[in-house]
Amino acid sequence: MINLRMMSTALLWNSKDELLMMKRSLTRKLSPGLWAAVGGHLEPEELNHPRNACLREVWEETGIEHDEIHGLRMQYVLLRLNGQEVRQQFFYIGTTDVNPRIVTSEGELHWIPREQVLDRPIPFIFRCLLEHFFTFGLTPHPWVGSAGLDPESGEPTIHWNPLLDPIQT
Repeated sequence: MINLRMMSTALLWNSKDELLMMKRSLTRKLSPGLWAAVGGHLEPEELNHPRNACLREVWEETGIEHDEIHGLRMQYVLLRLNGQEVRQQFFYIGTTDVNPRIVTSEGELHWIPREQVLDRPIPFIFRCLLEHFFTFGLTPHPWVGSAGLDPESGEPTIHWNPLLDPIQT
């Protein structure tokens, strides 16, 4: 039986071109000790509202209020199979110059300069997403990515496609 896990994540940038990242606690089940963005699982009432889940997670993990985040919009939807679980993750990008107000048991929060972001130990999926974002930047449309194997090399990869309404194009 295949289960579904849905998550929502915020890539928050400040005016110094720094990304708010969390060095995850070694006690965390998912990606212990690795660097990631702020986010988490959708609650049942958020299943049709991943943006609400994103804002809730940001507030829970940083204390940053929704009205202190500017231009928050969905830029990526990522799908992957992890054992018997399909993981669907929504990534939102926005800006804020508010520093985190709380300390969380999930990890340590830091503003990381853009040019140093990829120098950290980052989960493979998140690294691929950041590399794509650093190449293409904000686009008028979101991207959908599916994790899989490269057909030529057999190496893990993410296949990216623009998320477009075929009727509107």
